[in-house]
Amino acid sequence: MKTIEISTLDHAPQVVAEWLNSLSEDLGWHDKARAYMLLRATLHALRDFLTVNEAVDLAAQLPVLLRGVYYEGWIPAKTPAHPRGKAAFLARVEAPFVNTPLEESEDCVVAVFDLLRRRLSAGELGQVAHALRKPLRELWA
Repeated sequence: MKTIEISTLDHAPQVVAEWLNSLSEDLGWHDKARAYMLLRATLHALRDFLTVNEAVDLAAQLPVLLRGVYYEGWIPAKTPAHPRGKAAFLARVEAPFVNTPLEESEDCVVAVFDLLRRRLSAGELGQVAHALRKPLRELWA
């Protein structure tokens, strides 16, 4: 049987590994699984705080495997989530870490936002930042 190469898919695991390595390095973490949990939780919280159109626009910028992670479990009819303040956002990010809590969840979210700024288009991220409420927007600074 002939193998068909699809460069986007063939390269996808390496791209995710680069993102996780970068995030782990930024946080000083050696646990890539924990970095993945943080990235996933932050992407889900961000997605749920945006309108459906804004969430879809952001997804289009993500690498293919992370796009799948981003959409996992999404119920568009329930977005944007309420309340949408900073405390609610951080609570969503912290939820998967109930057994091993994040020490500084706000710093962790800032690290993910920094990663997004380095990897995605400035125009799209500007739209995302504008869509967020002011206390969350401050984390983008």
